[in-house]
This record gives sequence, C-alpha cells and structure tokens, in this order.
Amino acid sequence: MRNINVNEITWNIKEMCIEANHFLTDDMQQRLHKAAGSETTELGKMVLSQLEENLEIAGKEMIPICQDTGMAVIFVKVGQEVHIEGGLLTDAINEGVRQGYVEGYLRKSVVKDPIYRENTNDNTPAIIHYDIVEGDNIDITVAPKGFGSENMSRVFMLKPADGIEGVKEAILTAVKDAGPNACPPMVVGVGIGGTFEKCALLAKKALTRSVEEKSPVEYVRNLEKEMLEKINDLGIGPGGLGGKTTAYAVNIETYPTHIAGLPVAVNICCHVNRHSYIGARNGKTYYSTF
Repeated sequence: MRNINVNEITWNIKEMCIEANHFLTDDMQQRLHKAAGSETTELGKMVLSQLEENLEIAGKEMIPICQDTGMAVIFVKVGQEVHIEGGLLTDAINEGVRQGYVEGYLRKSVVKDPIYRENTNDNTPAIIHYDIVEGDNIDITVAPKGFGSENMSRVFMLKPADGIEGVKEAILTAVKDAGPNACPPMVVGVGIGGTFEKCALLAKKALTRSVEEKSPVEYVRNLEKEMLEKINDLGIGPGGLGGKTTAYAVNIETYPTHIAGLPVAVNICCHVNRHSYIGARNGKTYYSTF
C-alpha cells in the first residue's frame, strides 16, 4: 500500500492547469509546424504562421494560448494499492483546478447551473473521469476543453446495418457542420461502440492521445488515415478560410457494444488541443511527484 497526500495532488493539478493553457505538447507543436510548411493556400499559410507566432508568445510571456481557457476535464487512473490521505481525492482535484485558474490568471468559464448561469469564479467543478487500475501509482491527464469546438461535437446512435460506411458519414457530417466554428485546424476524436455515454467518453479520451500515435487495431488505423484525408479534402482549411489543412489528426477509440447498436461520438477540438500529463507511460515517468 502506498500513501499519497491530497496536497501533492492539488499542487500538481494546479501546475498542470497552468502548463496546459500556455504550452502545447510536442506532438501538437510539430504537427502545426509541419502543416505551416505544407499548406498550399496563401491565406492558409498566413493563418498557420500566426498560430505559430501566437504559440511562441504564449510560452515566452505566459499568456494563455487561447482566451477560452476551457472547462477542466481530468482523467485519473488510480492504482488499487494507493491510499489517499488527508482528504477526498475529488476535493483535492477541484482545489487544484481552483488554484490553477485563480493563481494562473486564467479565464473562469464555469457556471453553477446550466440555466441560471451564475459564474463559480474559480472554474470549478472539473469534469473528472476515474479508472481503477492495478499498481500503486496515480496517472492524471488534465485537458482543458474550450467550448467553441465542444459545441460542434455530436453523438450518432447508428444501427448495426449502417456499418463502417455509416460511421464514415457520421464523422464527415460532424466536421462539415462544424466548419469554421471549431477553429480549424482541428483534432477529431471519435468513439465507436459502448453505449450513448461511453462512446462520448471514448471520443473525449481520444483527443488526449498523441497525434503521432496510431491505433494498434488495423481497421481502425486505416479508418483514421482515410478520414483524415477526406476531412482535409473538404477544403475548410485553417481558420475556415480555405486550404488543405482542416484537421491535424483523427484519433479513434473503440469499445464492445450491444448487438442492436452502433453508437458513434465525434468530439472535435480546435487547434489548441491542450493536455498535460503526470504519471508513468511507455516506460517513462513524467512529473515524478507521485
């Protein structure tokens, strides 16, 4: 059994909220730079060049990459051999978000009620997804999600007869409907299978996967490649002003489902696909606080 104090969790969540809003992960930076070099339209090149400049300024001057600093979405993997001491894990996470957004001077975008809409003034509560795993570690991903692109996301409750062609059509429909409103170039997270809520969660989680990492499942890997090509052929382009770079990547996650269903969720993220990670991944330890 390993004991972890809630204060450690709070501190790390605070730092991760600030980091994610000022710096993109290496894979996103590289994909932006690559797109800037390969875009063929003048307007598209200009937009991508401005996005690169904006990213540089954000890091140097500690100004958020985007004015919409998002609602904090947190993925937490908790090892069965971990004992949290000093308080409740959920409270510790929300306190970290509160500190990060207040001390980091990040925009507070969360309201207490979806209808009466009074601002909570500290960007809490966060959206927290827990997964119990083996071991004595805690892995945390903080993914602030802006709502320009979130509002463009869709869930399609397809029938099994719709098959893979129905899935393709659903993805393209979501992207076409989003158009410039999702602030392209976008990353398209797709969840296939499970239930109504599970496919949406899969799509959200897919956005946290590196755009350089391909699915280990062959048909999914091929589908990711095909859909990226078809999305870029739409010509929406950077900023919605036309061009070949509408999306950086299509990340797809799947899950078993019911014999009568084929749920598909498309969670779109803008060019500021933000996430910060702490824990052990691929044999490496990131932020060795835990």
